[in-house]
This record gives sequence, C-alpha cells and structure tokens, in this order.
Amino acid sequence: MIYTMTFNPALDYIVAVDDFRLGMTNRTTEEILLPGGKGINVSIVLKNLGVESTALGFIAGFTGKEIKRKLEALGCITDFIEVPEGISRINMKLKNLEGTEINGQGPHIGPDSLNSLMSQLDRLKEKDVLILAGSIPTSLPDSVYKDIMERLADKGILIAVDATKDLLVNVLSMHPFLIKPNNHELEEIFGAKLQGKEDVIKYARRLQIMGAKNVLVSMAGEGAVFLSEAEQTFQLAAPEGRLVNAVGAGDSMVAGFMAGWLKYRDYETAFKIGVATGSASAFSMNLATKEEVEALLVQMERKR
Repeated sequence: MIYTMTFNPALDYIVAVDDFRLGMTNRTTEEILLPGGKGINVSIVLKNLGVESTALGFIAGFTGKEIKRKLEALGCITDFIEVPEGISRINMKLKNLEGTEINGQGPHIGPDSLNSLMSQLDRLKEKDVLILAGSIPTSLPDSVYKDIMERLADKGILIAVDATKDLLVNVLSMHPFLIKPNNHELEEIFGAKLQGKEDVIKYARRLQIMGAKNVLVSMAGEGAVFLSEAEQTFQLAAPEGRLVNAVGAGDSMVAGFMAGWLKYRDYETAFKIGVATGSASAFSMNLATKEEVEALLVQMERKR
C-alpha cells in the first residue's frame, strides 16, 4: 500500500480576479474549492492514475471535515487523525497574479496527536510506500520527517520526501528513496544562483552525496532533471501546453514518478511519466487525469 502524509492539509480556494486592485473590492471571475496539501494532491493524482493510496495526516474543525469529505468523494482512502482544537487551513491562491498565495497556519499539533500518528505508522509493512510531502505546523520540529524515517528504518519501507529547506536536508542522512526539490528550493538550500540545467544537475548531485538515493528536480516551464541511484542523469523539456494552474504540479510529478516506478521499475520511464503528470496538472484547472497524462506522453514520444 502507498501512504501519503500531509501534516497540514488545507482547503485550497483557487480564484481568478481580473484587474486586481489593492485597497478595492475585487470580484472573482473563476473559483474552485479543493482539498489541498502536497500529500493530498499526491493521493488524488494517484487515484486518477488508477493507483490506490491512503491519505494520512491531521485535520481539525469544520474545514478538516470538509477536506476529508471532498477527498473521499474523489474516491480516495483517508485515515486522518482529528486534532481536538483549531481548524485546518484555508489557502487562497490567486492564479492569475503570478502565483500569489495566502496560506493559513493550521492547528496546533500536540504530543498526544503526534504519538497517535507514530502508532499509526508502526502498522506499515515491508514494501509499503510512504510519501512525506509538504510543510509542517509551527508546533512541530523540523526533524519530524527524519524522526519518522528513523522509526521506520528497519521495516523495508520505500520513502519519498517532497519538502523544503531543513525539513528536506534533515532526512538526507536517512537515505530516502526519492526527494523532489524544485530549482528555486535548490538555490535556497545551497545559497547559490542556478544559471541552467547544468547547475541544477551539479547541486542535485550534491544532495545525492549528502544521502538521497534519487533526486528529481522540477523546473516549471524549463522541464526537469533526474539523477538516479544507478548514476544515470536524465533531462526532459516541458511538454507543450498552456499554463492554467500551477498549484499541485510538483506534487503531481511525484505521484506520476512513483506510479511509473512501481509499475515499470525503470527510472527513465518513471521520470517521463512524472514529467507528463506534472505538466498535465499545470495545463488543467484540476489535477491531472490519466487521459491527460497519456496524451502528453504521446506528444513527448513524437518530439523525440
């Protein structure tokens, strides 16, 4: 079974506002309300690709109940821990204002709730897959992903991590199967300005030296690069299409890659499926469907 972990789920309120003006009343021209959070996005896309997963994490209040309801309505399996106080986040995303977002804080996660999660993870079995994705509430330490990996270290579980800064760097010594920074996050980690794909490859390789087995780096419209534990380096340009909504594109890439890897056990194939899946989400108001991914894979083959 695949498990996705979202410590800080949200309702994503995605809106378009024509001619946005500060200090004035603005009205939306498009809007959609979706269950959000990186791990949740991965579960939705996996479901769209025909792969079952169970969404784990914390929810709270009426917004938490709506996240669970919407996710299950999409056919996803959930096993969230309900936090007794606070509410799950509402994130507002202004899609036509260069990715402008206002993200909520999320509820406080106390020791009892965290212990419940750890007990839940103890039930994972050999060959299960765990995808740790996204930010964490401020009530938790940046070591929490590493703490989880240490707890599961001897169980033979495949773990992928999609996180930023210290949350990502801290897990490298635990040798995660896959990490997926984007090029801007690489710059943040190393305090360097990346000039192109060669620089991306250079710093992705440093993450491997620090412990990651496989490194997948998304670069938005510039495509992606992938460095495998077999010392292979792959590069792909982004497929052709019109950017509609970049929310969840990176999470979709993780879902596509893992679905491809688990089915084919071939890194190049998994990488192609990952890039096609991430792009399919970027070209749609909603997250990628299987049909959209397959159409982009055909396009990518024709351009070879």
